[in-house]
Amino acid sequence: MIAKVMRGKRVPGLIRYLYGPGRRNEHRDPHIVAGFDSPAALEPPTRWDGKRDFRRLDALMRQPLDLLGERNHPKPVWHVAVRAHPDDPVLSDRQWGDIAAEIMEQTGLAPSGDDEAVRWFAVRHADDHVHIVATLARQDGTRPSVWNDGYRLRAACRVVEDRFGLRRTAPADRTAARRPKRAETEKSERVGRTEPARTVLRRHVVTAAAGARTEAEFFAALAAEGVLVRMRHSERIAGQVTGYAVALPDDVASSGRPVWFGGGKLASDLTLPKLRCRWAPDGVDRPGLRPLSGRHLSGRTGRAVLRTTVRRAADEARTTHEFFDLLEEQGLLVRRRYSRLDPDQITGYAVALPGGAEEPTWFTGGRLADDLTLQRIQRRWQIPISDAGNRPASALYDLTPEERQAFYDDAIRAAAYATSQIRRHLATNPYEAEDACWAASDALHVAAKATGNQHLRRAADTYDRAARSPYGRVPRPSSAGNAVRTMARLLSLAGPQDRTTMSILVLVARLVALVETITQIRLVQQRQAQAEAARRARYHLDRVAGGHRPSVRSDDAVLPKQARLAMAGFPDLWAPATSPTQASRAPSMPPRQASRRRSP
Repeated sequence: MIAKVMRGKRVPGLIRYLYGPGRRNEHRDPHIVAGFDSPAALEPPTRWDGKRDFRRLDALMRQPLDLLGERNHPKPVWHVAVRAHPDDPVLSDRQWGDIAAEIMEQTGLAPSGDDEAVRWFAVRHADDHVHIVATLARQDGTRPSVWNDGYRLRAACRVVEDRFGLRRTAPADRTAARRPKRAETEKSERVGRTEPARTVLRRHVVTAAAGARTEAEFFAALAAEGVLVRMRHSERIAGQVTGYAVALPDDVASSGRPVWFGGGKLASDLTLPKLRCRWAPDGVDRPGLRPLSGRHLSGRTGRAVLRTTVRRAADEARTTHEFFDLLEEQGLLVRRRYSRLDPDQITGYAVALPGGAEEPTWFTGGRLADDLTLQRIQRRWQIPISDAGNRPASALYDLTPEERQAFYDDAIRAAAYATSQIRRHLATNPYEAEDACWAASDALHVAAKATGNQHLRRAADTYDRAARSPYGRVPRPSSAGNAVRTMARLLSLAGPQDRTTMSILVLVARLVALVETITQIRLVQQRQAQAEAARRARYHLDRVAGGHRPSVRSDDAVLPKQARLAMAGFPDLWAPATSPTQASRAPSMPPRQASRRRSP
């Protein structure tokens, strides 16, 4: 059962709409099933001409508002549409009346036995839903509290589901992304856009954040996709960026200006402070310091990553000190070679990736590329920018086919390592896998962009909710999460790949294993909505290869005994997901909530 809160200013217009034919003649036999008084006493009488007389009901609902006077809410009419799932049985008027009374009880607007509560009534004009109307003024002359009424309403719906045996829905755990509003959806249909601007922007922001390690890379990736970006600066500290907003160039308001969406309006984990947590390790306040670990990289991949990072820093810097600062901001280990004649003169450098199991492997600039020695970089800085040529930036960082293949191979190994680590958490502490569950969203979005596969894109969009922790908490970094982020970063650096190659199929097989394991983690954590999102993502992944994935042999394929015992209560988990509809009808899963038909 789902419910939606709406606020208005006038009661008479709403009453006449509820008792009217509706916008498409969908209102049939409207009548009151519950209220602050008996339904018979509140039901508007029928006049001699067959029309309803709403004057008495209007006056009863307005009386408490008149007592408050200027202390009224700006929008004092509280309107809730409550709808049952299509698979639920048709409820009687008495049952709908009990549901409406339970919702008013749970929200605290009209507790049982409180004769001074707000005045309200519930109108039913269809088999599957009712409308509850209340005025936000208590009869004792005080204002009721409506703070967080949406969350209390969600909890009330779950209470009703348990009481009447209806389809279970997801809790309001603040992990769902902001849904496009009705006006946004209708606008996208009018202009011929397949998706609302909010949905398109959220995908661009998530993908850019997944492939970036610094704020500069993040905003540059958004600009490369044609997204408009607006910074929000601190009013206290000059130059400090505290937030951002994004817009599509072709999405404009009636004034002709772009319609901006802040990161928090897209999803709870896309605010700038939370994005900075992705890029910075614990205890570091400034962004852009989470390094790409060399633990999961082969020698060829590590050298290619170092070469592209050094080349980008050399292009962005204009002095030697600025060059080394950029390398260190990228998380690289840097050694400076000083002149024997002049101890203050830097004559060379070497770089390495941190996080390897052994001693880091150092590469001088000359070993990375002939044009990356310090002398040649300094010579390039002396050339005016206008004379540097118009070669596109992407050509500067091209990888060889062998290096691109090595990137994909290392990404596959990183995914396998992360899956094995998450499976170990099943037997010990499933909450230790939060960081990996969060990072898996990055990997799916980057893989979708790199391959251009529509099923991978749908899997990434569907998985988003499975990635988030309740109440928008930022998970603590873990080795499994870092492995998944390494995977995402490698796919981002590798760029587009032929979607028919065996590397893509093996990568998808690893992603399926990763998502399946995350589904188990979410079930053990009793987070049904996240488990359902992961399961639907797995369905879309199965379709990437037409339902036939190459078998991937792995020594960690068998779950520990403790994990099998923990999963004993979820026998349906091991059945393959044949379709999102069938998966959503599993007894331990919440409903799809795909039937959210909007009430007028």
